Amino acid sequence: MATIAIIDDDPDIIEASNLVLTSKGYEVIFASNPEDGYKLVKEKKPDLIILDVMMSEPDDGFFLAQKLRREKIEIPIIMYTSVSKALGLEFAAGEMIPVDEFVEKPISPNTLVEKVEKLLQLNYKE
Repeated sequence: MATIAIIDDDPDIIEASNLVLTSKGYEVIFASNPEDGYKLVKEKKPDLIILDVMMSEPDDGFFLAQKLRREKIEIPIIMYTSVSKALGLEFAAGEMIPVDEFVEKPISPNTLVEKVEKLLQLNYKE
């Protein structure tokens, strides 16, 4: 089964996502900051990354996603955000924000599994 890396500084989000994903048979690895998350991705090469926008800095997730893409790491990325709802902003995946999906926190377990399965299927078809 696929390995999913969760990079988020909120232990409750990590725990909830871990419970949902492991119940579906996924292996979950995690880091609580961008530096450890970067090392985790480089060393473990997960099949999918779930990345929080805001960690120690408000834009940590954006910078980490950009760094991974600059290094030609094409692992699908789902970005968790609560920023857009709080500030009334709309984010879109693309060149400036190189992620595959944006999801608002809190995310329902069904939506999380649906997004993960969709991206993994797309990635394995290529």
